[in-house]
Order: sequence, then C-alpha cells, then structure tokens
Amino acid sequence: MASDLQVATNEHFQNAEAEAFLARGAHRLLIDGHWVAAVSGDEIDVIDPATEKVVSRVAGGGSEDVDLAVIAARAAFESGPWSGMSPLERGKILRAWADLIELHLDELAYLESLDNGMTLATATGMIGDAAETVRFFAAGAEHIHGDTPQTAAGSLSYTLRDPIGVCGAIIPWNSPITNFVWKSSPILAAGNTLILKPAESTSLTAVRLGELLIEAGLPPGVINIVTGLGHLAGSAIAEHPGIDKISFTGSTPTGRKILQASVSNLKRVSLELGGKSPNIVFDDADLDAAVSASLIGFVAISGQVCLAGTRLFVQRGIHDRFVEAMVAAVSQLSVGDPFDPGTAVGPLASQQQFEKVSGYLALGKDEGAVVAVGGEATGGSGYYVQPTVFTGVHNNMRIAREEIFGPVLSVIAFDDEEEAIRLANDTEYGLAAAVWTKDLRRAHTVAKSIKAGTVWINNYFQLDPRMPFGGFKQSGVGRDFGLDWYHSVTEPKSVFVTL
Repeated sequence: MASDLQVATNEHFQNAEAEAFLARGAHRLLIDGHWVAAVSGDEIDVIDPATEKVVSRVAGGGSEDVDLAVIAARAAFESGPWSGMSPLERGKILRAWADLIELHLDELAYLESLDNGMTLATATGMIGDAAETVRFFAAGAEHIHGDTPQTAAGSLSYTLRDPIGVCGAIIPWNSPITNFVWKSSPILAAGNTLILKPAESTSLTAVRLGELLIEAGLPPGVINIVTGLGHLAGSAIAEHPGIDKISFTGSTPTGRKILQASVSNLKRVSLELGGKSPNIVFDDADLDAAVSASLIGFVAISGQVCLAGTRLFVQRGIHDRFVEAMVAAVSQLSVGDPFDPGTAVGPLASQQQFEKVSGYLALGKDEGAVVAVGGEATGGSGYYVQPTVFTGVHNNMRIAREEIFGPVLSVIAFDDEEEAIRLANDTEYGLAAAVWTKDLRRAHTVAKSIKAGTVWINNYFQLDPRMPFGGFKQSGVGRDFGLDWYHSVTEPKSVFVTL
C-alpha cells in the first residue's frame, strides 16, 4: 500500500563563487577562444527545478553559430597547434583542467545542483569522479599507438592512428558535468577539435567548464561551446558537412534522427542511448545488499539515469519479503531541496520531465499495476515526484517497456533462471543489467546470456573508464572508454613501404 514520504523544504545554501558566476548576466557562446552572443541575439532562461524560478540565461545559438564554430574548429585542427602537439603536451593541459575542476568543485557542484536538481552530495561526488576521468584520458593520450606486423624482406608495413578531425558532441541534461567530461576528454586527448552542445535546460556548468579549459591553456578553437535549442543548434551540428564525427548521448528517438542526419557526409557516429535495465535478484542473494543497491539503482539523480535499474525481477520465493524491505527503504527517503544535506531525492530536471513522469505514474495505475509506495507528485513548487514502486507488473506493460527517466520501479516476479533471462532480454534496449546471487555458476551464466553492454554481479552503478561503455540493440552504436578507447576517436591508417 502507498506510504507518505517526507518532503524537505529548507532554503538553498549559497556558494559565493557560483553566485558571482550567476550575477554576470546572460552567458555566451565559446567560439574560437572568445565568449560571444548568438548571432540571432536569442537567449534561453535557466530555471531552477527546485523552485521553478529563472536563475540565469544562456545564449540561444543556432545554425549560423554552429557554422562559425566549425570554421574555428577546422582552422584549429588543420593549422593550429593542438593536433600537432605531442601527446604529453596535450596531457599536461588536460591534467591542468582536472586540477581546476577539483579546485572549483564546490562551485561546480552548486551550479550543477541548481541547474539539474540533483542533490548537492551527488553532484559533489560525480564532479570528483569527473576530474579523475579527465586524468585517465590525459595519461591515455600517450598510449595511442598503431601496429607493426611482420612482413617479407624488403618491405615494411605499419599502421597509424590519426585524429578524426572536427568532432561534434551533444550531451544530455541528466548529468551535465559527467557527460561533458566523458565526451570531451577522449576527443581532445586524441588531438581532435570539438563543438559541444549542452542540453538547453542545463548549460551553466558547460559554460563554466569551458572557462576552466581556457584557463588550463587550451588553444583557441580547440573546443567551441554552443548553447541552444536541440532543433536549432543540435540539428545544425548533426547535419553539418564540416563535422567529421558526432558523439551523442540521449534518447533513442533522437539518436535515430542523428544517425539519419549523418548520411550526408558519412560522419562517424557514436550513440549512447536509452535503457530499461533489468535488475535480477535470485532467492539466494544477499537481500540487504540487493535492496540497498537496487534502491540507489532507481532513485539516483531522481531516476534520470540511462543505466537505472527500473525493471526489478525478483524470484517468487522472496518476492514479498523483498518488496516489503524496498517499500520500507523508499518510505525513509526525504524528497526535497537538493541543497539540504538531509535530502535523498531532488526534483526532476524540468517541467517537461515532470509532466512525462507524472503521466507514467497515472499510466501504471491504469494498466493495473499496484502502487506499493509513492505514486504521486509531492505538490507545491518544484518538479518533485515521489519515488514509486509498482508491484503486480507484467513485462508487457508500458511502464515496464518504456524509458520513464524518473524514480519509478517496476517489480516483476519470476520463477527460475530461464524465465529471468527471457524476461530480461525481452526489451528493445540493452544498455545495462545486474544479477544478484551467491551461486558462481548462475552469476556468470546469466551475465553471459543477458544482451547488455554492462552487466553487474552483486553490485550496481560501478563504472571504470578502463572498461568499455555502451549498449546492445537500440541502446546505442559504438563504445566509449575501455583500454582501446582511442579507436572511437581516431582513424586507422595503413602504410606500406618498399625498402
């Protein structure tokens, strides 16, 4: 049955550096090392999702601004110093950027929470991880290499890894700083130049990170930041014939459009798209650990995570006990001001997302699912919804098949290992999955059988830049990260020499 949830209402804490950044007025585009207004003069309101108040404005870039950014990025690549720098020199600049991210961690965390609604504690942890990710690629710049196979006498053959050229990156609103770093670090480390477009609703930290990159010594034109609406600036990047590769993280429908747009000049494309990840708990699992991790797996960043474990499969013998423990855990969560240290779940990132998630809460009830806890918006100002657990869910219900991108969990009972695998794979997505069991054979058998790019065994959300990241099926195209990360941001060249 449904349970009341606590709602925190404390006023925002303040950060002097972030307040000074906001006080500057409308934030501009970064093109060729200069901060400039959009050609159109358009600007976009930045809304605090916790209060629904306008807290800043950013430039509303469009196709003309993208044209200028591409010109700057092309010149920086073809005749500027970046692609000709040694990997060591590029790495030094990236390491300086990582140091600045850490130096300004509190400011960036405040801006991220204000922009996106994630709790301040979550933002702080993710920014620390982002700095370490930058350092991984800064060191990795020196590891990019080709191969030299054995050949016949009188000949020599080898391969080179050349930077692709001008890259475009379009990042989502759910974790802006993480996605900025994940996209830009490998692209820049490999010697490419970049046009980056943050989501229109969460652009503040992208602007601030751009300032820190310039402070770290990045040459003009190497990174260009175009804030703006997706159908204007985003589409212009996807379609631009002067861009050699595009990397996108976002919804599957938008990913399809970007893939279609790439046909004009056969851009290289990397897509990290949606997910509806199965989280499978067998009856021999450590239930306390599984409940704790599964809770985080669907409420982190208010459920606005592509990897979220929103389909929870629980073996029938422990189903009721597990649901009871999950409901108790969810009932203790405080939903409210993301700057309050006692808050566990902040608001959704936007009015649009609030309406979408609220619609799915109503849909789940209409489909016959049972609300075990939550199930409503919290009321008042701010885009808040209660973390919700639905039971009595069937895998063919829309709440179990469609990506909600909110703190909504569908619990589905299963009988045996074979059924768990079948239900887990019965989805158009294949981004991530988790398996909870003490049986070593079962753990590895199920992990091997699930069609997903990442599978966790007895944990959730563990990530490492040394491991490849991406999805099966409609969860994406290509992989980021991994020990051969540079393959996605360089072109191989074969060289044949007659001696």
